Amino acid sequence: MAVIDTLIVFAVSLLIGALGIYVGARVITNTEDFTYALITALIGAAVWVLVAFLIGWIPLLGPLVALIAYIAVINYRYPGGWLNAIAIALIAWLASLIVIAILAALGVTTFDAAGVPGV
Repeated sequence: MAVIDTLIVFAVSLLIGALGIYVGARVITNTEDFTYALITALIGAAVWVLVAFLIGWIPLLGPLVALIAYIAVINYRYPGGWLNAIAIALIAWLASLIVIAILAALGVTTFDAAGVPGV
């Protein structure tokens, strides 16, 4: 049962992250493709995990490099350069936070289950 629970948390987290990226990309670059945002979220999560695994243990530097790597994925996938990528990531984080807060208020999930850093 733990494997199924893990897969459900992963899927919900991925969908929430993709929704956040979709909202950010729509606001910043006027891109309206949820599938593209979903793939970006999946790649971004994989890059984040890989970088965090390799150097995440280094205080301050590890998480900072993981964040930069995540933003680099957004920068690669969406037009507009680094400032747009940072703006998309920030809006994605805020949108994800709002969705998680709503789901937590409804009793569907908790803040720690969704996998959004800093919540």
